[in-house]
Amino acid sequence: MLARALLLSLMILATSCNQLATPPPPPAVEYPQVGDVSLLIAPQSPAEVQLLDIGIVVFDNIEDPAATQTYGDRVFAEVRDKEIRYLPFLLRNTLIESQQWGAVRVLPLADPSVDLLVSGTILVSNGTDLALQIKVRDSTGRSWLEKVYGDTAYLADYPENTRFTAGNPFNPAAHTEPYLDLYEQISNDLLAVRVLFTAAEMQNIRDVSRLVYANDLSPESFGHMLEQDSNGQLQVISLPAENDPMLARVEDMRLRHHVFIDTVDEYYEALHDEMQQAYVMWRRHAYDQEEQEGALAPEPISQDFFSSSSGYLTMTQRYNRFRWSKIYQQEFRELAAGFNQELAPAILELNEQVHGLSGTMKEQYIQWRRILRQLFELETGDA
Repeated sequence: MLARALLLSLMILATSCNQLATPPPPPAVEYPQVGDVSLLIAPQSPAEVQLLDIGIVVFDNIEDPAATQTYGDRVFAEVRDKEIRYLPFLLRNTLIESQQWGAVRVLPLADPSVDLLVSGTILVSNGTDLALQIKVRDSTGRSWLEKVYGDTAYLADYPENTRFTAGNPFNPAAHTEPYLDLYEQISNDLLAVRVLFTAAEMQNIRDVSRLVYANDLSPESFGHMLEQDSNGQLQVISLPAENDPMLARVEDMRLRHHVFIDTVDEYYEALHDEMQQAYVMWRRHAYDQEEQEGALAPEPISQDFFSSSSGYLTMTQRYNRFRWSKIYQQEFRELAAGFNQELAPAILELNEQVHGLSGTMKEQYIQWRRILRQLFELETGDA
């Protein structure tokens, strides 16, 4: 009896210390759920005027100010930093699959040459829940979407074949994205907005895009052709003649720019392919971790809990679960660290030189736009 009492005292002390050292998690935030969604795929190619080019900017991430105070938290922060490049590519693939749009690319920064610009913020991503805040604006500055999308994964979304082994290698073709409904809902919502516009309004968006890019190259030559209305949206005041030699140079520069951002998009595609297996495994383990933490939720203890053998057995089981959860958390941190180390070369390659540029992908993008402006000035100066 004395040994049992001593063991119970030690377990109570260990549990109490852990509860004091670990503050209770913040209450879960409920996000709108997309439910089951079917992607709306164009039965035939849309009219040319409807094929707007879309740029998806690398997502932002809401960070907890205390998220990097410990080694484990820093490791998870690195994983989240990689997600901001991975998740936009999933949306890009869904938009392409819908066959409703023109070119769809992932970009490091907002781009003046696209018709629609998509920006997003990751609100939650833990293997069980994914919530994204999505904003979409066209080249005139008009808002198409500003909405939070949430989706929940279940065990059926993580079949046993997501536990990869030498005998069960990863097969990208057989992988189904657990949050595919979320991306398909975004695609469907964009389509629902597009059908509200007339052909003339769609053409206006495309015209504004051309002039926005021209103005980015040479404000002196094209700035007077656009103005903002009372709603802050850009309106076309005048269009250059189709045979205008200055416009021809702009179109040539725009074509070169599109070749560059196609290359950038290919780099994000390569990063996605490099990340996919490790990220799928990481997310499966993140799901398991969420389930494990849910199973370890504290239970109320009655006054006579310690007076019975069943109470002692229950306490022992709780202590064992607590001990194994700590082991699991350590393995989870090691998995996250391994995920980051495995993807470090891919991130490095993404940030290596493209077309003779250097620095991060954002820095290279800025350098490229500066080079095009300088080249445009040289060419027009020689005219």
